[in-house]
Amino acid sequence: MQYQSQAVAKPYFIAAIGLFVGQILFGLIMGYQYVVGDFLFPAIPFNVARMVHTNLLIVWLLFGFMGATHYLIPEEAETELFSPKLGLITFWIFLVAGALTIVGYLMVPYATLAAMTGNDILPTMGREFLEQPLITKVGIVIVVLAFLFNISMTVLKGRKTSISLVLLVGLWGLAIFFLFSFYNPSNLVLDKYFWWWTVHLWVEGVWELILGAMLAFVLIKVTGVDREIIEKWLYVIIAMTLITGIIGTGHHYFWIGTPEYWQWFGSVFSALEPIPFFMMTVFAFNMVNRRRREHPNKAATLWALGTGVMAFLGAGVWGFMHTLAPVNFFTHGSQITAAHGHMAFYGAYVMVNLTMISYAMPLLRGRSANSGPAQTLEMWSFWLMTVSIVFITLFLTAAGILQIWLQRMGTAPLGFMAAQDQIMLFYWLREITGFVFLLGLVLYIWSFFCKKGEAQAAA
Repeated sequence: MQYQSQAVAKPYFIAAIGLFVGQILFGLIMGYQYVVGDFLFPAIPFNVARMVHTNLLIVWLLFGFMGATHYLIPEEAETELFSPKLGLITFWIFLVAGALTIVGYLMVPYATLAAMTGNDILPTMGREFLEQPLITKVGIVIVVLAFLFNISMTVLKGRKTSISLVLLVGLWGLAIFFLFSFYNPSNLVLDKYFWWWTVHLWVEGVWELILGAMLAFVLIKVTGVDREIIEKWLYVIIAMTLITGIIGTGHHYFWIGTPEYWQWFGSVFSALEPIPFFMMTVFAFNMVNRRRREHPNKAATLWALGTGVMAFLGAGVWGFMHTLAPVNFFTHGSQITAAHGHMAFYGAYVMVNLTMISYAMPLLRGRSANSGPAQTLEMWSFWLMTVSIVFITLFLTAAGILQIWLQRMGTAPLGFMAAQDQIMLFYWLREITGFVFLLGLVLYIWSFFCKKGEAQAAA
């Protein structure tokens, strides 16, 4: 059954994809600056391009999560949104605030931006991923609280399901752990210690609950498998996620000045972190194999299966590769970290957002699935983006291994820049593969405008 207020999700999805394009374009700029250092300098220095790239990633994923929530909660609660108007107001505030922040990064020197936006009142700027000005952070809190109020009231007045409750816990956790971005102690060890309470406990904690809920929702819709079976899987996965992810924060504490016991806690629990991702892969394939119907949206099913596999490879396998303290001693801060980050973010969060958009957007446009040619285009986009991110990860992994050997393990270690010169080939290969990824993203967008074939009417 379709609910009228689900249409609120549409602008969130459109904005998410638009910001995703921006993120990839700035990623390509950065990749080229790795090999041609003065490219676009001084207009867009590397540090600014990196800020924009990572901030766009976070913001577009949040837009995707919020759009998915506005879409699935009415169906799960079997009632209209508490306030569709509030959903649209939060969208526009978030979009304008995000756009102005990015413009600020690009047009104003960062130190000047900090002085203009009250950073002297409450210093919060200058930390990786949390570079947003104080006024933007406050705006994010207001937007997220309004969003959570709207969603929570919708759930309270309607049916309560495991999917909606897990999603709510994840979203409230996202909001609560973001508050640590306002805490910026002068002691560098304390700063890093609590900084990870936002960064790690988002991506390796509460975001995984959001991921699990979204994936479970889509799998119920495309497979017709009993809700009870999928919900049991969901509970087991989120239990393992929280057990391993919370204490697994310790793998960031190895070398920042914290007690040595974190090397044991971080290593042991981080070694267990691939388990929920492996379970997610088994879960997705198991549900599709047990499906009771052939859903016409085959592209969304492909994205759902790909989410499980790539999340396991990126977050699980590549995460485990350098998470044990004796290994991390040599690998931390190297291109191994970048390899893990690229595949993990793509596999877990980019793909689940694209899964949700692929499933929901045709329905929001009045049909159960896009036409055959459109789905073929979308499947091409899936393979182009997924295969290219695999190669980007492999190239960065090779670069990282060589970097570690030349810079940190050889009998005559090279300096940082001398080591970078030796691995330049892998940066060129990464950049070329990045353009293939962009082509895949263009095909993904194009698939929604493909007119060939008869569109299937919504059920």
